[in-house]
Order: sequence, then C-alpha cells, then structure tokens
Amino acid sequence: MGNMKRLTHIDSDGRAQMVDVSAKPLSKRRAVARGKIRLQRETLDLIARDQIAKGNVFATARIAGIQAAKQTAQLIPLCHTLPLGQANIDIVASRDGAEVKCTAQTIAQTGVEMEALVGVTVALLTIYDMCKAVDKHMIVSDVQLLEKTKSVVAAVYDRHSERQRGS
Repeated sequence: MGNMKRLTHIDSDGRAQMVDVSAKPLSKRRAVARGKIRLQRETLDLIARDQIAKGNVFATARIAGIQAAKQTAQLIPLCHTLPLGQANIDIVASRDGAEVKCTAQTIAQTGVEMEALVGVTVALLTIYDMCKAVDKHMIVSDVQLLEKTKSVVAAVYDRHSERQRGS
C-alpha cells in the first residue's frame, strides 16, 4: 500500500466494519458542506412567487435537509449515530439556480461531515422533486465538504461526564 492510508471501514480480512471510536475523547465537531442545483429562470420565478404546486420549495428543502442530517446513521450503514447540536440549512438563489449549504455540529467522538453532506444532498433532491413537473433540465452538482473542524471540549463538560460515569 506504500504511503496510502488504510481504509478504516475494512478489517484485516477485507470485511466492512464500523470503526471503534469508543476510546477517543469527546470533541466539538463541526462540518460545512454545500451543493448546487441548476434551475431554469422560469422555475426560479415560480419558486420566488411561491407558485410551485407542491408548496414552498426552499422551506420544505430546508426542513428535509435538517431531518436527513439527523437520520444519517439510518442511511449510511457504517456511520455512527450522533446527537446533533446543530443542523442548519441555508439556501441562496442565484441567477441560474440555488446553492445549498449545511452546517452540522456536535460534541462526539467522531466527525459530522457525513451529516453535513447528507443534509445538503437531501435538500437539493427535495428542490428537484418539488420542481420536476415544471423543469426538465435541472442539474444537481458540486456537492462537497467545505470545512471540517475539531476542538477540545471545555473542562466543565469533561468533569460533568466523569461524574456521570461514576469516576
């Protein structure tokens, strides 16, 4: 394998596995992802005037993205179930479509990049679903992780956790 990193979701026998993060300390984790959807100008006008038959497109996509981020472990088999402290979807319309950004945050032993990516993707697919009757040329693209951070949890939280464990 040379300088390549070992795939952490594959055990020594080549079988899929969930990574054991139980020995890792709690950290504040944050991830930001974004994606785009190309829409016809007429579709954007219908969205702006709230005239899409299925309802308010961006409001529905926002809720769908948040809900999806919270359900990531149910969708991606080897993801850990994380208690999200934040799942936020921002949608900004442009001249030729919309950009969706998802920010996910937690205090956990593993990162939240999959939650951010799933939130963005489902929000984009919701826009697609709601507009497919009027726009046959939509393109979902450029779904990507923009940022992933990890920082030490405050000592107060750590002491609280130790008390709960009976230390």
